[in-house]
Order: sequence, then structure tokens, then C-alpha cells
Amino acid sequence: MTLETPIQAALAASSFLLSLLVTRWLASRGPDRGPVDYPNERSLHSTPVPRSGGLAVLLGLGAPLLLAAAHGDSAQELRWLGFALLLVAGVAYLDDLGDVPRWVRLIVHCAAALVLMAGGLTWSVLEIPGWAQPFSMPVTVLLSLIYVVWLINLYNFMDGMDGFAGGMALFGFSAFAILGWIGDEPIFALTACCVAMAAAGFLASNFPPARIFLGDSGSSSLGLLVAAFSLWGAERGIFPLWVAWVAFSPFILDATWTLLARAVRREAIWKPHRSHHYQRLVLAGWSHRKTVLHSYLVMAACAASAVAAPGLQPHDQWLLIGAWAVIYGLVHLKVRLVERTTAAGLR
Repeated sequence: MTLETPIQAALAASSFLLSLLVTRWLASRGPDRGPVDYPNERSLHSTPVPRSGGLAVLLGLGAPLLLAAAHGDSAQELRWLGFALLLVAGVAYLDDLGDVPRWVRLIVHCAAALVLMAGGLTWSVLEIPGWAQPFSMPVTVLLSLIYVVWLINLYNFMDGMDGFAGGMALFGFSAFAILGWIGDEPIFALTACCVAMAAAGFLASNFPPARIFLGDSGSSSLGLLVAAFSLWGAERGIFPLWVAWVAFSPFILDATWTLLARAVRREAIWKPHRSHHYQRLVLAGWSHRKTVLHSYLVMAACAASAVAAPGLQPHDQWLLIGAWAVIYGLVHLKVRLVERTTAAGLR
């Protein structure tokens, strides 16, 4: 059975509809019930907003896949991924309701990473265009652990603007779905498509002005899914790992650059902040909608590049990577220019 069959198309459509309907229901309950996001020093919003949207995304993703598994359409990786997802989503939802200590969350994230590794989802090869070098077992375990934990938290860090994290999931997992279809991996393609469709259903209520947020349960779960799918795709030979990094580079580069820059400035990197590029643009006067729409253009281009990259020759793959390095350098300069222009106008 391929991704084009009516059954799998119906499963993907049900992911969208379930997420859409549940998100609207959760948003209609208002900030008086369930977890609420109150404005703080990191926020770009000024009023309390429900932060239970992650539950809708998880339901939209999980229900169709459980139905598919009941009919025998499953993969070994999905069972381990489901267990890891329960761990991460569970502790994140408790944190949405209250304040789970940072060390408890870190332990659970490490446990989820170990679960994925037990299922064979590891970073075992350093692969760049035209060259590959396997890692030893200790290095594989260490890098896999860091990789999964970082992506879980990275996605959470980047979830700070209406329509942003959901949009990244829509474009990034759509690229994964297309790559899985091209690579003749129907279960991988179907699962990625369900994630993308669940994100699309959530976006209907999260696009600026948002009536509901993902919450930690949603953003942390999406981060785990990015890590798991990138390792799964690389393990199955659908694409090299760096292709997944291209697809999600708008989040990976921004979060990593911001963390390193704050560390160089000797800031407390674990504390809330508004130093990400998208936050700086909004603080400089861009609207949420303008910022997120410009971001969508970059995300769509990254997704298209990721889909095209495995079919290119190594020389062309390096040109693609180099082109994106230049583009991101220009984006960084553009953000600084907007900030300076705004500051000059206030004098």
C-alpha cells in the first residue's frame, strides 16, 4: 500500500480534521480552563492564551496511526517512537499545568532519547556530501543523546510567535513525507504526512492572531518527532541526516546561533529571553503576521531544497549548502538593519 492509496489519504485527512476540530474546541474554552500561557519577559503576546493546542496535534497524529497499526500497517520504529513520545508529552503537559523542575524534564528527555536508541534510531555516521565516516559505539550513543535532547528543547525555545512552530512542522514534515514517498517508504511517508496535516489543523486557530498555543506538550513533542524522523530517515537510507537539517534549518540555525551568542555574552542561557531573530523583528516593529509570512517563504524554500538535495551530485549539494549559508547570513544582516532603522526612527 502506497501513500497514494485512498486509505492512507483518508488517514492523512483525518489527522487534519481531528486536529482542526479539537484545536477549535480547546480554543473556545478560553483561558479559564486548562493550561494557560501568561505573558512574561519572553512573551510577544500581552493577554493570557490557552496553551493546550499540543493535545490536538498529538490526537490528530496518534488516532489515525493507531487505526493504521490495528490493520497491520506499522513499523518497528513507530512503536519505540510512540513510547518516547508518551514520555516527552507527558512531562511537558505536567509542566504546562504547573512547574516541573528542569532536572526532571532533562531526565525524561534523556530517557526518551534512550528509547529511540533502543529502537535503532541513532546518529551513527557523520555524512556530508561525497563523504561518510562511521562513529564508534560510545560516540554514537553520546551524539544521539545530545542530538535528541537538543532538538526537543530547541523546538520549545523557538515556539514563541503565532503560527511559527506549527508552520515549521507543516513545511518540514511535508518534506519528510515527500522524501519517504520518493524513497518507497510508505509508513515513514504516511506518518510524516499525518504530522504535517495535524500541524495544519492546529494552524487554523494559531495563525496570527492566535487563539491558542501549542504549549510545551506540543512544542517538545514536535522537537522529539523532528529528531526521530531525521534519524529514522537516515537509518532507512531515505536521505542523509544533513538533508533533515536543511529542512528544519530555520529553527536549528536560529536556536543554535542564539544559544551560542548568549553564551559568548555570558548570559544565563537557561533563562527566558527575546533574542531569537523572529522575536527581534517583532520587537523592532514588524507584525506577527508579516514576520511569520516571511518565515514561511524561507521554510518553504528549505523544504523544497531538502526534497531536491538527495538527487543532486555532491558538487551541487555543496553549492546548495553554500547558497543557504549566504541566505542565512543575509537574513541575519536584514534583522540587524530592521533593528537599526527602528532605533533611528525613535530618536
